[in-house]
Amino acid sequence: MEANIRWGLVTAIAPVAWGTTYFVTHRFLPADYPLYGAAIRALPAGLLLLAVRRKRPHGSWWWKSLVLGTLNMGAFFALVYLAAQLLPTSIASTIMATSPVMMLLLAWALLSERPRILHLAGAGVGIAGVYLMLFSGATTIDGRGVLASIAAMVMSSLGYVLAKRWGTEIDVLSSTSWQLIAGGIVLLPFAVAVEGRPPVLDGPAIFGFGYVVVIATALAFAAWFAGLDHLSAGTVGLIGLLNPVTGVLLGTTIAGEALTAQQIGGLALVLLGILLGQPVMARILAPFRTASIGRDTSRTHASAEHSDAARSDTALQDHADPVRTEVAR
Repeated sequence: MEANIRWGLVTAIAPVAWGTTYFVTHRFLPADYPLYGAAIRALPAGLLLLAVRRKRPHGSWWWKSLVLGTLNMGAFFALVYLAAQLLPTSIASTIMATSPVMMLLLAWALLSERPRILHLAGAGVGIAGVYLMLFSGATTIDGRGVLASIAAMVMSSLGYVLAKRWGTEIDVLSSTSWQLIAGGIVLLPFAVAVEGRPPVLDGPAIFGFGYVVVIATALAFAAWFAGLDHLSAGTVGLIGLLNPVTGVLLGTTIAGEALTAQQIGGLALVLLGILLGQPVMARILAPFRTASIGRDTSRTHASAEHSDAARSDTALQDHADPVRTEVAR
């Protein structure tokens, strides 16, 4: 149990760090350069991890790194940026919050990890909590943004499950570094074609990219994939709900505003949803489940004994009937 808690805390580093990127991006990074921004975020982070774990891809990991890098970093970063431009944060974040459900279904199909009731319950409670935290009334919904959010959610969920499936073949740091490098390489040609020259970076932008590269990408993705290596996909997916929680808490803190009652309720639901999906909760509830099963078993045995007694009485009655009939004659 201690190991599961430790790996849960390690995994939590990722969504908490990702939740801070919204503020850093809007405050420090150059606008209108989503593709360059994603490439600058991915490539240096991958090279940094490669310097820590000096190991090149081999065999099938050449193409696997390309697939995972495209799903988890390259296309994902670009789609998330597009969704952020076209949709209100409440809608985009709520769509992305359905990722635990998608990961549960994909893990069932690809990893034979059957969804647990607690995981499904946690996902439902968590999604409702995200909606309460972020929804602020009627909003205009752009269909293109919805499609971009759904595509980003599905692609990243598939990439994370595939990374878990293939992760047994290689260590976490090497796999993460190769994915980041591959994702950055995939993005660069599109950045040059669409955005032209790269942006000129001033001091704040360099500081912002430094934080995003080291903390919100290299460290965060290494922690995330380490969690996938030790925990179930459903558990890790639910921990990812800390992303919007961090964004909301950071936003209200910076703005100097207090959380509304609705936001507090949503925050409580998200935390409850995350807790429901953790292995420790299954252990806590195990005695109650065992007691319930015991009661059901006792009722079944009692019913069976009653049925046996009824059958015995019927047999005795059937045996006595001919005797009574003969006496009557």
